[in-house]
Amino acid sequence: MQTKVYLLPAFRFAIRQSTLLLLLLLPLFLQSQSAYKQPPADVTNIVLAAPTPMSSTSPTNEAIMLVDYNPNPGIATLAQPLLRLAGLRINPALNCRQNITEYTGATIRWLASDQTVTIDLPTTGMLAGVPQWSPNGEKIAFGIESKAGVELWVANTRTGASMRLGSVLLNDVLGSAFTWLNDNNTLLARVIPPSRGPAPEPPVVPAGPVVEETSTGKLAQVRTFQDLLGNSADEDQFEYYATSQLVLISDKNNGVQLLGAPGLHSSAEFSPDENYLLVTTVHRPFSFSVPYYAFSRNYEIWDRQGKLVRTLAEYPVTDDIPRQGVVSGPRNFEWQALHPARLLWAEALDGGDPTNKADFRDKLLRLDVPFTGEPTEVLKTQHRLSGFNWTAEKDIALLAEYDRDRRWTTTWRTDLNNPDAKTKLFDRSVRDDYKNPGRPVYTRLASGDWVMLQDSDWAWFDAPGASPEGDYPRLDKINLKTGETQTVYKCPTGAYEDFIMFAGADHKQIITRYQSKTEVPNFYRVDLKTKSRKALTDFKDPAPQLTSVSKELVRYTRPDGVPLSGTLYLPPGYKPGQRLPLFIWAYPLEYSDPATAGQVRGSENTFTFYRNDSPLFFVTQGYAVLMNATMPVVGDPETMNNTFVEQVVASGRSAIDYLDSLGIIDRKRVGVGGHSYGAFMTANLLAHSDDYAYGIARSGAYNRSLTPFGFQSERRSFWEAQDIYMRVSPFMHAEKIKKPLLLIHGEMDNNSGTFPIQSERLFQAIKGNGGTARLVMLPYESHGYRGRESVLHVLSEMFDWAEEYGKGEVERP
Repeated sequence: MQTKVYLLPAFRFAIRQSTLLLLLLLPLFLQSQSAYKQPPADVTNIVLAAPTPMSSTSPTNEAIMLVDYNPNPGIATLAQPLLRLAGLRINPALNCRQNITEYTGATIRWLASDQTVTIDLPTTGMLAGVPQWSPNGEKIAFGIESKAGVELWVANTRTGASMRLGSVLLNDVLGSAFTWLNDNNTLLARVIPPSRGPAPEPPVVPAGPVVEETSTGKLAQVRTFQDLLGNSADEDQFEYYATSQLVLISDKNNGVQLLGAPGLHSSAEFSPDENYLLVTTVHRPFSFSVPYYAFSRNYEIWDRQGKLVRTLAEYPVTDDIPRQGVVSGPRNFEWQALHPARLLWAEALDGGDPTNKADFRDKLLRLDVPFTGEPTEVLKTQHRLSGFNWTAEKDIALLAEYDRDRRWTTTWRTDLNNPDAKTKLFDRSVRDDYKNPGRPVYTRLASGDWVMLQDSDWAWFDAPGASPEGDYPRLDKINLKTGETQTVYKCPTGAYEDFIMFAGADHKQIITRYQSKTEVPNFYRVDLKTKSRKALTDFKDPAPQLTSVSKELVRYTRPDGVPLSGTLYLPPGYKPGQRLPLFIWAYPLEYSDPATAGQVRGSENTFTFYRNDSPLFFVTQGYAVLMNATMPVVGDPETMNNTFVEQVVASGRSAIDYLDSLGIIDRKRVGVGGHSYGAFMTANLLAHSDDYAYGIARSGAYNRSLTPFGFQSERRSFWEAQDIYMRVSPFMHAEKIKKPLLLIHGEMDNNSGTFPIQSERLFQAIKGNGGTARLVMLPYESHGYRGRESVLHVLSEMFDWAEEYGKGEVERP
């Protein structure tokens, strides 16, 4: 058995003086570290089964790329050295972001010929990510992880032949490492500067203390970010590994053109005519309280040779942005489609603070070639400008605004040359899924512009199709002038089929992904006139022994009238009248009104994959499982958490009451669990109700005084609502947690607010008050768990905990 040693500060001096004293005291500070466990063999086999490939469609809609991958590599992969700097996790050996997923192969499926082409990958390394299509779909570019670093490769999608481009090594620390240009031969890449020296070595002995200072009057109300810079040595290492050189590299002659000087380039995007670059560059001074994207930075326009044309904005460290606000200066720079080089951006008219009163929140400005003179104001928006969708008609855009007070989104058809003549197209609560029109279908023009796919005034929309019967995806046409909607194709009853792309340019056939409760998702070609379909892939069920699991969308109501729902799974061979132990898995969401809170979300007709550490695996152990049980928190966005506890308790109890009334469950054997905010919910349920036999809380935050400037959708700070922060913090009520609670947390959790100490301190509080709890800290794991050994161990811990405290005999299928 291995051990961890924890030395109390009071003993440090004595230990230095006496090795004997260390030997005497050591047993007092040992904490057991168990070996990894595994669940039953059949569960292990399902977890380790190869998943269906990832997919990516070609820009010309002629082919589908399928990428094989392993989502759960061994813990040794996670244990590789990494640097946690400026909100990033950097692999220093490869000079890239930490990549946990193992990409193992890629094939191209050509739709017209039904030909499948296997991409010839080098044996010297592994794919560094999903390959990127060239604009004409005839090539793909990808990174290969080699001993020296990440190499840039290109492959022919017709033959599969591949080659390395030059001798450059990619650098994706601050963003995507490469992108194609319109000529289909050239890539814009971020690479390690060729003349870079050795990495700076952190000092063995610190040069002095770490000092931070704040000034009176400055409000820096930032979230509790993790993996931040902590000292000057961190700053040096971040600058070394994040610095990149922008280059143009051709696959015709391997020619490399340097653009500008090396720098901390966090983004670089060509104008539509590819004569200008929009570049964002981070620079010192850095910060110890915010991630890299809030560091000092410049926004600039360069020409194609890398020379500075204009500086658009210069920002110091922006750690003083108002809560739920934006920077007060220029933001969201974007090239306008269908113009050679027109730049747009937004600026706040309310100081960036959503609590300030203002007739208009934002203004939109533009600047044209040659980027001299003052920018032109295009329009003002009543609410916060949240984005554009570009139509196929020049200067016509779908402009979206967000009203924070109502949690409302409005989309306007806007002529940027005549903004007063706008037409309201969509207007809904951000939580109103029934009215969600979906996302526009885009197409890439020969010019390189991405615009909405249209037939005259009609634009195509891929709609999720939420309804009281569940999700039934649709392909719609929406008239952008009148708002009229025509449904061209809808998922058939009893199945789940979503639109992927059009097959060809005539819009008569589409490619879909079809699945049902018993049918694995596969790609099909569908004729829109006859509705006939032809299979393009034949992926198999990785767990056929579980096909007979019963799956049903159940609906019930909370005592205050709010409709609730969840997906109920029953084990194979379940007999009506048999009362099963129940495990509830949930994640609370906030809503402004009961109508949207009660909407049905999800579908009972999707195929069920048993993957990773999903609580669905409880069904293999003879449990009923209620997945994604809705736990809505309804109310005014400013104060809804005032009744958080009462609402989640009522929601959970309503689920139990309903399933108990059907004779399906034994209400004395109900467990509840959740991840992150769901873990926070779980601990609250155990502290404030007696409805559960046990709980399982993974990667949660339990003391809200440690997230003092808001959490989830909470808008108030700790000092503005101390009583609420204290009331919803399970840590403050640890003496009430009498039912057994299993706490699981990744030792390297990088999610804002869910520091590992949150679980450690709650465990100590429960222990100190005589409660029953178990704390499992997973080495090298982050907010979600990915290592193969970790995933299997988590399932084993969950099964053991439920069996120990769920009580009663469980007949395992």
